[in-house]
Amino acid sequence: MSDNLKASTSRPASNYFGAVMAVTWKDLAAEFRSRELLSAMLIFALLVILVFNFSLELDREARESVTAGVLWVTFAFAGTLGLNRSMAIEKDRGCLDGLLLAPVDRSAIYFGKALSNLAFMLIVEVIVLPVYFILYNPKNFFSPGFFGVILLGSIGYVAVGTLLSTMAVQTRTRDVLLPILLFPLVIPVLVSAVQASKGFLSGLPIGEIVPWLNLLVVYDVIFIAAAFMVFDFVVEE
Repeated sequence: MSDNLKASTSRPASNYFGAVMAVTWKDLAAEFRSRELLSAMLIFALLVILVFNFSLELDREARESVTAGVLWVTFAFAGTLGLNRSMAIEKDRGCLDGLLLAPVDRSAIYFGKALSNLAFMLIVEVIVLPVYFILYNPKNFFSPGFFGVILLGSIGYVAVGTLLSTMAVQTRTRDVLLPILLFPLVIPVLVSAVQASKGFLSGLPIGEIVPWLNLLVVYDVIFIAAAFMVFDFVVEE
């Protein structure tokens, strides 16, 4: 009897994670065939970081103080473009209705989309970071904490962005509406990510960076939990 109980409790969990991975794999496979989303995000990110490089004619000390902000502005703009296109493609091709009709928990669709959006954002970041290093030559670039901040910040940005892009895609002004909804909500994650990145790049003591890291972690947990609870109501509307 205990074996049957274990099987019955593990089967829903395996089905749930299977649905999450199926949605993620669908997005990744479709993108690697077309390369529409990644190419747009990458070109946009490279253009933004190059524009900042040539427009900020500052001395070395001043450049070092703003490079973390430049990097996160680049990630934020490219990420917004990716989030908008990711859901717009689903809507335009009629795939979103098919996903909602699938016999799985709606939150599995959210996590699947969030994971694929995070993967796209991380791929762009992996390509942009060497360009950032060449252009700005920041100190302590290879600090593990710096890359950890990028991961935490990207998770928080994608967690909120995936939920809001699902809301915005239902409207006619989705391209304009998403940034209006998204940027006020991601101010805490952007500010904390910029400050923590700047701290690691400048070699500040870890005690001065920990509060920003704590804010990033709390933000990620709260908004992932909130998205998990409200996603069903968002797609119903």
